[in-house]
Amino acid sequence: MTTLRLGTRASALAVTQSQHIADRITAETGAAVELVTISTEGDRSSAPLATMGGQGVFVAALREALLRGDVDLAVHSLKDLPTAPDPRLVLAAIPRREDPRDVLVARDGLTLGELPQGARVGTGSPRREAQLNALGLGVEVVAIRGNVDTRISKIASGDYDGVLLARAGLLRLGRADEATEVIDPLQMLPAPGQGALACECRADDDATIRLLERLDDSDTRAAVTAERSLLATLEAGCSAPVGALAEIADGDHGDELWLRAVVGDVSGSPTIRLSATGLPSEAAAVGERLAVEMLAEGADALVAVATS
Repeated sequence: MTTLRLGTRASALAVTQSQHIADRITAETGAAVELVTISTEGDRSSAPLATMGGQGVFVAALREALLRGDVDLAVHSLKDLPTAPDPRLVLAAIPRREDPRDVLVARDGLTLGELPQGARVGTGSPRREAQLNALGLGVEVVAIRGNVDTRISKIASGDYDGVLLARAGLLRLGRADEATEVIDPLQMLPAPGQGALACECRADDDATIRLLERLDDSDTRAAVTAERSLLATLEAGCSAPVGALAEIADGDHGDELWLRAVVGDVSGSPTIRLSATGLPSEAAAVGERLAVEMLAEGADALVAVATS
């Protein structure tokens, strides 16, 4: 069997995630997989993501390599993947999701509630900034970019009292014990798709599609489909403070999908929080319906301010 070429960003986290997928492919199918690192616009620039055109900055170069035939598949953090489909490509597998929650890494083992007034908390995410400010803790939110090492080093240097990160990334890097608090989604909903990986290949590559389908997790696919449907209906990207989390739970008549979402102003007010339920098989419709309800509550104005 020909060795599969897997396109990945070059960061330590991206390579770790991609190697995990490569190992699973080999274990499930026996196919050999070679990682091919590709530099993306998001990796090369230190500008705030919200000023760089949104989610696609981390995936465009990988998709171009796929379409040129330089690689056979690409692995993305699903939260970085634009919601608009590309008919030339297919999302062949969404493996089982890692913990989607956010975490705080802070000096002296502090939690959010223990941070002193005026403490400097770093994040590059308008979503996290909006929800942190909505908690009314009196901390100062400061912008930060860079990989996990860069962000955490800002605490040791004294530049920041804490930083907000995705728990999934720390888990995959074997650094979960560095978090001083795992933040309850009741306080801070994650980004749509956070914690999930996307395995993408060319739509006409039937052999690779069949191979990747063996890695797909139906519950994870339903959950992130609902979250991304909501994001698409809101017409929001990563520059808009939108959080969403869908979960599959036992209902009275079988599995039920429960979707929670938030849209807010980065100042912390106003904030719109709503939820919806439905069948996992109707995940896209659940996300769209909840987004329509949020738009009726004024979410369009909040999204417009964030993206202007």
